[in-house]
Amino acid sequence: MEQKEFYIDWRLLKEFTRQVYLKMGLSSEDAEIGADSIVWANLRGVDSHGVLRLQWFVQMADDGQLNPKPSIKVLRETPAILFIDGDRALGAVGATFAMKCAMEKAKKVGIGWALLTNSATPLAIGYYTEMAVKADMIGIGATFARPNMAPYGAKSPGVHNGPISIAVPAKNHRPVLLDMATSVVARGKIDFAIDKGTSIPQGWALDRDGKSTTDPNQAVIMLPFGGYKAADMAFMFECLTGIMAGDPLVGPALLNKGNDPRHRQNTIMAAIDIAAFTDVESYKAQVDDFIAGVKALPKAEGFDRIYIAGEPEDEIHNRRAQNGIPLPEGTVRNLQNIAQKFGIELPISL
Repeated sequence: MEQKEFYIDWRLLKEFTRQVYLKMGLSSEDAEIGADSIVWANLRGVDSHGVLRLQWFVQMADDGQLNPKPSIKVLRETPAILFIDGDRALGAVGATFAMKCAMEKAKKVGIGWALLTNSATPLAIGYYTEMAVKADMIGIGATFARPNMAPYGAKSPGVHNGPISIAVPAKNHRPVLLDMATSVVARGKIDFAIDKGTSIPQGWALDRDGKSTTDPNQAVIMLPFGGYKAADMAFMFECLTGIMAGDPLVGPALLNKGNDPRHRQNTIMAAIDIAAFTDVESYKAQVDDFIAGVKALPKAEGFDRIYIAGEPEDEIHNRRAQNGIPLPEGTVRNLQNIAQKFGIELPISL
């Protein structure tokens, strides 16, 4: 049975999240980064990567898998690249550090490529690529972990369903922001269905026996979008992240090589300085023209509008910024437990 939704002002939700991170031991600056990134996802309707994940981070800190006061280090760098040890930082903290470093490199040599290892999931990867756009750059991000998605033709996990994001600026239009998992849906959407008390569509996931399921509580193996296409993308991204970092997370798990079982992810954050290639204002104007051209195309049957990447989320953001963020009963209950644990007031009640 689908549960009731409760609405909360995004500012109150962000402040609650910030207080939780402070109670977990994060610095004031890192708590602000963590709260801003997680509520950014809720504001844009990406609830799978919003505050429903907060309980997971609290548990990770309790288990010693997340370091609230990390010593993030640049292990290796050249004029264009950085290899960064996140010291088990909150993912948003490590990814923000990596993107800022990549942007500094891009300002100097046109491109910056940062590989972040030993860090928790950064959640909504588009949050970081949007950082580059605000500096008139193109942002690219991807993050991958242990296998949780079945390769095409398999019924067991053999790759990770990590996301890829690319964001580009426009002149009069909102930035174009692609942010997608390599699975049919992000794992968090299944967790969100659990919190809402709803079933999931056929074709999203498999159960432990490799059989298709509509029960989110039984869904443990994600399925790739586009069959072999996304599965092969995920394979290549592990080659660009975990294996490149000397910390492969998929191969050792499949071969039972005794890899460190603690959660961590390997993440790419990259920035391209548009000015190194062309005039920035001309580029943004041409992106506007591109958008206008696509939107002017004849509509397919059943469609009254053609969306550009990021537009549906922009519209949800506008509504939620004004009307509040809807949270299902399951998520609110989990937040109440966190509030009780830390002695913080949750500005919403069941």
